[in-house]
Amino acid sequence: MSQFYTNAKHEKKKKFLGELFAFPESTMAIGRLDQASEGLLLLTTDGKLSYEICSKKIEKEYYVQVDGAITEKAITQLKQGVEIGFDGTKYLTKPCKAYKFVTPPSFPERSRKIRDDRHGPTSWVSITINEGKYRQVRKMTSAVGFPTLRLIRVRVGTIILDNMNSGDVVEVEKLL
Repeated sequence: MSQFYTNAKHEKKKKFLGELFAFPESTMAIGRLDQASEGLLLLTTDGKLSYEICSKKIEKEYYVQVDGAITEKAITQLKQGVEIGFDGTKYLTKPCKAYKFVTPPSFPERSRKIRDDRHGPTSWVSITINEGKYRQVRKMTSAVGFPTLRLIRVRVGTIILDNMNSGDVVEVEKLL
């Protein structure tokens, strides 16, 4: 979980960041990943930097495995913006960058398998957004008829997950 601790009784058995490393006091995650998501997670003790990265000025790119063979029509809808629900109200997402992969990206197998080919085809899509509403990418793919099966954040600004190992540390201020 991309939070440091919880007081919720139903989450006591989950692993949190605070259990993995002795982070400096006031360390915070920049743009949390939900429990079913994977990928690049930035940490900082600088609230202003966190605010800047979470702002609409910085791109966030996700590789998304979706249920079904995604169509060009759906990709176009994603690019133009789609209506999703947010805090009980409808919201039209900002235009974004999106494209379908010809060859699926190469990632390690998940520890918990999603499903296999007996259940039909899947597709991989790159989606780059500047905003970050609650579970936005998942809601976007679902809105165009292709629910998300796997979601991996691969880039925040100029920081790219490629060739990074778990636990790698980079100087963020120099890379944005």
